[in-house]
Amino acid sequence: MISSAKGKKLSKRVLMIIDGLPGGGAEKVVLTLSKGLIERGHRVSLFSLRAVCDYAIPAGLDYQVIDDRCRLPWRKLTELSRRATSLDRAIMQAEQQSGRFDLVVSHLHKTDRIVSRCRHLAADKTWFCLHGVFSASYLAHRHGFSLWQKKLKTRRVYQHRNIIGVSQYVVNDLKRCFAVQPKHERIIFNPFDFDTVREAARQPCEMAGKPYLIHVGRFHQTKRHDRLLRAYAKTGITAPLVLIGKGSDEAMGRIKKLALSLGIQDRVIFKGFTSNPYPWIRHAKLLVVSSDSEGFGNVLVEALICQVPVVSTRCPGGPVSIMTGELARGLANLDVDSLAKAIVDIWSNPPDVSQLNLEAYSIEAICKQYIALTEG
Repeated sequence: MISSAKGKKLSKRVLMIIDGLPGGGAEKVVLTLSKGLIERGHRVSLFSLRAVCDYAIPAGLDYQVIDDRCRLPWRKLTELSRRATSLDRAIMQAEQQSGRFDLVVSHLHKTDRIVSRCRHLAADKTWFCLHGVFSASYLAHRHGFSLWQKKLKTRRVYQHRNIIGVSQYVVNDLKRCFAVQPKHERIIFNPFDFDTVREAARQPCEMAGKPYLIHVGRFHQTKRHDRLLRAYAKTGITAPLVLIGKGSDEAMGRIKKLALSLGIQDRVIFKGFTSNPYPWIRHAKLLVVSSDSEGFGNVLVEALICQVPVVSTRCPGGPVSIMTGELARGLANLDVDSLAKAIVDIWSNPPDVSQLNLEAYSIEAICKQYIALTEG
């Protein structure tokens, strides 16, 4: 942060842009970061490109919805340019009223595609934050022309842009699989407000005092609930498995059907989405991540803040960098047998997670790194 001659910290004006605020990890990160910056004296605006919000908006945040109301039959053909124009207009109006933004951060790929077309934004002040492993999300099921086209479109968005990666892997993946050469790149972990997490974790939980495993994440193919259920069934652990998260009726239906076929339907608890999963995490004996990829792995750090042991697949992304030292014992290969073995090991002989140094993920440390982006 820049200091004046009198030693006072200067407030920065920051704009976060995201494609809506449904109950996902990246969305929670943006709100946590915005709240942290506001508490440190900065002025923060959050422009959402959809009128969906499953989280509480922090006090003092300038929250605006830049919704697309076009209903013309050909709206998809002009969506990106049309929405970029609307976003440009909103940014210009905000800057006319309250001054220029010192830092603009775009979050999630659909947002990035729109922001990259904005003509009003200064390229040197605009950063694109990568929250996931793009090759896993966008290339896994593509072949031939579709694969080539997606690589080309993605390269056009990020080529010679300022890139933030929530882990080193996500940046390396973008450069390797899409031939992107960033203008500047930074690795900045996701932020966690330790006090807020611990306070929220003290709320009541109906499972308190009972042994159980927990998985927190939306019902999406990359989260691999199928692998989780098969591994859980293989462990023979009779304590319940709690699933927190939401998804389409089709996706949840498939997992419920799998639980029935594995004979574990009475031990799998579908809790659904909750804006405060921390009491459930805190009282669990073990948290499991079963994904094919994780840009960062927020829930792993959240569990460790709550002093709960973790198991994760050794998937592309952040888990390997989070689970080091004694925690590495909880890493499993991307198969059912390996995951089941890791679950049994950590369940039976959990590591001591009460004295871990997690300061690298603190809101204080992460806010400083974001503000440093404004200083050249």
